[in-house]
Amino acid sequence: MGKSWTPGRVNLIGEWIDFNGGWVLPAALPLGVEITVTPHREALDRVCSAQFDNRAEAPLNTPARGHWADYVFGALQAARREGYLAGGANVEVTSDIPAGAGVSSSAAVTLGVLKAVAPETTCRTHLAKLARGVENNFIGVPCGIMDQMAVAHTLPGEALSLNTRTLDFDRVAIPPDWRFVVLHSGVTRKLADGRYKLRREACLEAARAVELDWLCDADDISDLPASLRPIARHVIDENHRAKAAIKALRAGEAEKFGALMTASHVSLRDDFDVSTPEVDALVASAVDRGALGARITGAGFGGCCVLLLPGSMGQDWLDPLLNDHPAARLICELERV
Repeated sequence: MGKSWTPGRVNLIGEWIDFNGGWVLPAALPLGVEITVTPHREALDRVCSAQFDNRAEAPLNTPARGHWADYVFGALQAARREGYLAGGANVEVTSDIPAGAGVSSSAAVTLGVLKAVAPETTCRTHLAKLARGVENNFIGVPCGIMDQMAVAHTLPGEALSLNTRTLDFDRVAIPPDWRFVVLHSGVTRKLADGRYKLRREACLEAARAVELDWLCDADDISDLPASLRPIARHVIDENHRAKAAIKALRAGEAEKFGALMTASHVSLRDDFDVSTPEVDALVASAVDRGALGARITGAGFGGCCVLLLPGSMGQDWLDPLLNDHPAARLICELERV
């Protein structure tokens, strides 16, 4: 029997640039996924989860079926290819990460299964690459590496300064006087519905048009077709914002960090077109009420937003915001050092 606990993540800044060669700054949630794997000799995998209130089973090497348990089945298949597991397995999933919220529940489940069965000395970056392969090749979501690296290497109270091109990273402590709050907009999102793939293909098309391997390296995008210029502009500017935000975090410059977050949201809303009216209203309301910064987080199309608040703002500030946006709810507050 193997067990693991893996946190969810919220991306503080650096959105839609992990497969474009950019810098990102995800942070670990205090919420996570506990995985228990019990190997057996049957040619069958079984999964149970209290979060989904049902069970699932599949013969070994069954293709993805669009089921919630596909992430577990795909991770088990990857584990068998790596020699971590010989036959079938029973897997119990216990999670307090909300699904479809943009806080990386899928990466936490996939990485968690691999952690539970791999030898303790296995490189976490290798497991992150395997978990990404499950999403890319089994689930069919052409995601980058940010989520898997974040949940593999970061603990609550930390952010991960990650170069997604080289996979070099540093853990950065969240200052004790910074208050990050994660709110669900009330709009559930799903990356496998095709919109993520379309945005990614547009980024790659723009990189090919400017004859670069990485769109983040582009300078002059004036010759791009009008349909691609806003997408490229977001990618380039977001990479600059992410690098500036990492410096601001290290220097303790909360107001500068917050301003970069809000600028990121505007870019995701206007240039990259992945926000929703509900998220936009929530972000605008938070900033109007005194949040230092706010932005949609994750791939977009709904899900969560993250706010940076002055340390003095407590529940008496948050309750009126939520009352004005009844579909929204508090997911968690990030831990601080």
